[in-house]
Amino acid sequence: MPARIVLVRHGETEWSATGRHTGRTDIPLTEEGRAMARALGARLAEAPWNGLPDALVYTSPLDRAKETCALAGFGDRAVDRPELLEWDYGSYEGRTGSDIRATDQPGWLIWRDGVPGGEKLGEVAARVDAFLAGLNDEHGVPEPDTTVMHGADRDVLLFAHGHLLRILTARWLGLPPEYAQRFKLGTAALCVLSWEYGAPAVEVWNDLGHLEGLKH
Repeated sequence: MPARIVLVRHGETEWSATGRHTGRTDIPLTEEGRAMARALGARLAEAPWNGLPDALVYTSPLDRAKETCALAGFGDRAVDRPELLEWDYGSYEGRTGSDIRATDQPGWLIWRDGVPGGEKLGEVAARVDAFLAGLNDEHGVPEPDTTVMHGADRDVLLFAHGHLLRILTARWLGLPPEYAQRFKLGTAALCVLSWEYGAPAVEVWNDLGHLEGLKH
């Protein structure tokens, strides 16, 4: 099993800054988002992280996650993982929750009501379950197109998306995916999942200390 799973939500985009649901649309980082990614990288380069030299690094294939990963200094080590794609929001892509509640579904809550034409919450949870099951396998997750197997005690560093990482955290803890609603997560936030007396635990959540001094 991994020693720790270090989670990074991608930096700010124009849509994330305005609360628009951003699933598979490849929105680039804003200049502020790029500054966030560099600040995160500077933090991870210092003690106690020291660049996480032995960590396995995975990223969502979407540009906003990959650019965050690259600007933080991990792009040359990262492997794209389709399981880390953000929730497919279907016809609610690009819309804000307040707009949806005003025009489509009064009282709408994505964790309860889902999205028309997109993924069901259970389908997103199944994706992250498969990813975590691979990490927890005694042989680890093989690199694509190789037979190299990962050691079971290495850290894992993930660059992905807000809802996806919240759902992954709920499933790490053995909770239903609906519990992800309770894990608020900012852009470029740093989180750590680890262990407590042999049980999966949250060690750090929504840490934004590296963004102090940036405009956000």
